[in-house]
Amino acid sequence: PGNVRRVERIVSAAGWDWLFPRRAPEYTCTNFLKGVGKFPAFCGDYADGRDADAICRKALATMFAHFTQETGGHTSARPESQWRQGLVYLREFGWNEAMAGGYGLCDPSTWQGQAWPCGVFTAGHPSAGHYKSYFGRGAKQLSYNYNYGPFSDAIFGDVRTLLDEPERVADTWLNLASAVFFYVYPQPPKPSMLHALDGTWQPNVHDLSGGLQPGFGVTTQIINGGIECGGASEHVQSQNRIDYYLSFAPELGVAVPQDEALGCANMQRFDTQGAGALAIYWEQDWSQPNACKLVNYQTAFSALTEGDYVRCVEHWFDVEVVDE
Repeated sequence: PGNVRRVERIVSAAGWDWLFPRRAPEYTCTNFLKGVGKFPAFCGDYADGRDADAICRKALATMFAHFTQETGGHTSARPESQWRQGLVYLREFGWNEAMAGGYGLCDPSTWQGQAWPCGVFTAGHPSAGHYKSYFGRGAKQLSYNYNYGPFSDAIFGDVRTLLDEPERVADTWLNLASAVFFYVYPQPPKPSMLHALDGTWQPNVHDLSGGLQPGFGVTTQIINGGIECGGASEHVQSQNRIDYYLSFAPELGVAVPQDEALGCANMQRFDTQGAGALAIYWEQDWSQPNACKLVNYQTAFSALTEGDYVRCVEHWFDVEVVDE
């Protein structure tokens, strides 16, 4: 695909090995290209005159900086600089596949547990009967069942596949595809990182009043703003991401403007008054029977998923929708 060819022109297999010399062997350049090919908007073309090559280079520098913070060795004693120590870990430190009950909103009485039902360990396993864990796996350290489910749906057309087998996000090509997925996946009121970097997301007055503006810093807010952003000074993890980005940028031909907002200190979180709050989820329409409406907050029913409008109506009104 065209977006894969663009990435290959910017990062060769040899370049991948040089940028990530301490990577786990499962993090192959081929796996990364498979993930890129699955999501054509990543490093894809633009019909409105935007510079696709420049946007792709910035996307890669941004993504690789976050890889290094999430999965890096972070060891000053090694011969490679820390920005070149990314992709060391497949799984979040301190977790393993035998551990139950982590990072999941699994209660079947909640809409999250219904929309993205957590897998259960089977008989014979030490944690038999308990919910599986959705701790960080892969290059982006994908976490929580509400991310595993949509990613599984994007890859397999079924939310259950990766909810039942979350280990595949670490052990297969999905370890890198999951990072590309998260980059392009909008989660209102947050925009996707793609839209935050390619100019599609344009902050409104409310966003700007909360310090939300285009630049590398807002991608940290999207990834981990609740922990790293909003303080009076830059959080150490956020500063790491900045340092890594500023190292990857020249390697990938990215000119960083002097006024680019690199950090997220004093930056407020996205909310439903911002421009990123796209109305892409279905919710019960209380003004009329047997109808759902679009809202700008997350529900179990996405306008991006075929058939979810019907499922929304059937869920809320206890009817069966018949297509004649």
